[in-house]
Amino acid sequence: MSTSPVRIQATGKRKTSVARIILEPGDGTITCNGRPIDDFFGRKVLVTEAKSPLVIAGVEGQFNVKARLTGGGISGQAGALRHAVARALVDMDENLRPELKREGFLTRDAREKERKKAGLKGARKRPQFSKR
Repeated sequence: MSTSPVRIQATGKRKTSVARIILEPGDGTITCNGRPIDDFFGRKVLVTEAKSPLVIAGVEGQFNVKARLTGGGISGQAGALRHAVARALVDMDENLRPELKREGFLTRDAREKERKKAGLKGARKRPQFSKR
């Protein structure tokens, strides 16, 4: 690893969720909105998804992550956290970029809910056809 600064700030996004994180050397503690990651997400799958950039980079347990998550649901927030952690790791060490990019961690998932159109029941659902 190259010489890393004391702490790195990064922002990650997915759908309408935003994760602002601080990555600093430590014992591997991850807190989300002041709560441990396991308590915050509650589902093992989401915790695994959020930690995956650290595992791929091989630095799990070496950095503390302090995250502020807003917007969307818990799944979107887990994706936003994953994106932010990946971006912070690349800021720390540019050599990790190809590996993280290959896994798709540096790509923002921009899908958002489509707006409801005038005269329709939803974004695309048509009103029921009436012959008479």
